[in-house]
Amino acid sequence: MQARRGELVDVLEGDGLIAERAEHEVGLITWYLEAGGQSAEIRSVAVDHEARGRGIGRALFDGAHAVLAAAGVRVAWLVTTNDNEPAIRLYTSLGYVVAEVRRGAIDEIRRTLKPAIPLVGHGGVEMHDEIELRRPVGAR
Repeated sequence: MQARRGELVDVLEGDGLIAERAEHEVGLITWYLEAGGQSAEIRSVAVDHEARGRGIGRALFDGAHAVLAAAGVRVAWLVTTNDNEPAIRLYTSLGYVVAEVRRGAIDEIRRTLKPAIPLVGHGGVEMHDEIELRRPVGAR
C-alpha cells in the first residue's frame, strides 16, 4: 500500500507493464484509470537496482503512455516525495511538470496513516513534502 494525497492506495490495482531483460523481470510500472478515463495515475515505477541507468524506466513510461493514449487518456499524473531527486529528474525529462507541492503532507501521512515511513529518504534528505507532477499523454 502506498500513501499519497492523504489516503492509502493499492499500487497493484489497475494495469501495468513489466520490463524483462534476458528473461528476468527488471522493471514494473502500474497505473490506475480515474473515473471517466480522461486521466490516469502512475502509481508505481520500479527498476531493479542492477538494471538502472539503462533506459528501462524511460521505456516503461513510453509503453505506459502509449497504452494510455490508445485508451483515450489525456493526462497522466503521479506523486513523489521531496527527497526523490532521481525520480523527479526522470519525470521532468519525460515532460512531467510540477502541478502541486503539498508541504508537510508526508509528515501528516506518517502521523495518521503510515507511521513506518522513514524520516530520511534518498541521499539522506528528510522527507516532508509530496510533489505532484502531470503531463499530457502523447506529449513529449
